[in-house]
Amino acid sequence: QVQVVESGGGLVQPGGSLRLSCALSGDKFDLYAIAWYRQAPGKQRELVAPNTRTGTTIDADSVKGRFTISRDNAKNTVYLQMNSLRPEDTAVYYCHAEKVTGIRQYMYWGQGTQVTVSS
Repeated sequence: QVQVVESGGGLVQPGGSLRLSCALSGDKFDLYAIAWYRQAPGKQRELVAPNTRTGTTIDADSVKGRFTISRDNAKNTVYLQMNSLRPEDTAVYYCHAEKVTGIRQYMYWGQGTQVTVSS
């Protein structure tokens, strides 16, 4: 059974930093493309940082230059380093894992981790 678990959220002051982790278990990690999404209160879930299996990173405009996604296949973990945090970054951050084999697609969501940016 595949499990996706986020961690690392918390309360941080504006301008501060956090590093979120997304760990996948139950399947071969390097088969999955893993991305980060976030959902603020009253808003739709939005893509923050997609990540391919090969590690290519593309940051959304709203976080470009401040957030960085990386993966460590040896630890079955993807990280989201968030710097220069702003109050508008406050949201629940979710990890999404996707695997495509032949014509079948497998997708899993984590439970989310809360990030609050406030003074």
